[in-house]
Amino acid sequence: MEKKLWFRAKRFGWGWVPVTWQGWAVTVAYIAIMAALASAVKNGATAKEYGLFFLLPGAIITTTLIRICYAFGEKPRMRWGGEEKKEEK
Repeated sequence: MEKKLWFRAKRFGWGWVPVTWQGWAVTVAYIAIMAALASAVKNGATAKEYGLFFLLPGAIITTTLIRICYAFGEKPRMRWGGEEKKEEK
C-alpha cells in the first residue's frame, strides 16, 4: 500500500503545498499557533521577552512543521515549473 502524501512539492521554487485535509489541518494549526505567539508578546517587550515568548517557541514550531512536511510529503527540490523529466527506472 502506497503512503498517501499530505504535502506535494511546489511547482516553482523549493518547499511543499498541502494537498489533503491532514496537510491543511497542520498548516492551519501552525498559522494559529504562530498568531497566538505573536499576540502574546506585549508592546514594548524587551529583547529577552521577545526571544523567550516568540522566537524560541516559533523556531521549535517551525522545525516541527518542516519535519512533518519531510515525513508526509514528497522529497523537495528546486523546481522551475514546466514539465518534469521522467526518470527511467
